[in-house]
Amino acid sequence: MTTLLQLTPVECRVLGVLIEKESTTPDVYPLTLNSLLSGCNQKTSRDPVMNLNDAEVQAALDALRAQTLVSESSGGRVWRYTHNAAKGLRLNSGEIALIAMLWLRGPQTPGELRIHCERLYKFADVDALEGYLERLALRDPPVVLRLARQPGAREARWAHCYSGTPSNPAPALEAESAGPAADRLAQLEARVAALEAALGELRASLGAAPD
Repeated sequence: MTTLLQLTPVECRVLGVLIEKESTTPDVYPLTLNSLLSGCNQKTSRDPVMNLNDAEVQAALDALRAQTLVSESSGGRVWRYTHNAAKGLRLNSGEIALIAMLWLRGPQTPGELRIHCERLYKFADVDALEGYLERLALRDPPVVLRLARQPGAREARWAHCYSGTPSNPAPALEAESAGPAADRLAQLEARVAALEAALGELRASLGAAPD
């Protein structure tokens, strides 16, 4: 069994910002260190909100470059940075959009993810997006996990696994999907047995010979 690449929360934030800004502000991409720092420390569209400094972001960039997930190039008088996350992590366009939003905004429901991914990748509907999540969850090792549904919540949230196994995961997809089917089968078998018993009693009361 292979192991999933593990990244620190700061490395996830840096990669997420590079992926996001490539689509949302292509005119300033590749990003300078200052632009990247501003994106990492945004007070909106980020969970958790971070207060990183130049050294912390530079250290994350150096670590990501060592793993070929980030490239550095000279642009005028400053260095600029691009990501190579999709190829490096073997993710397609829809998958990398989902992972970037989970890196930037923390655990989210499929409905929230569809809204937040809109400028990076357009999913046909929530069902299509859930299909992407389920395929990522069924990888070995899983890339995302569905969390246990919170009290009163209509949808379960999903979290990424690049910084360790998320807390409070829901039951495995296979077990969860098989459970209701097994329950329904048992109920049907019980109903058939009850009907057969009732039919036998009716036939006996009518004096009919048993089958």
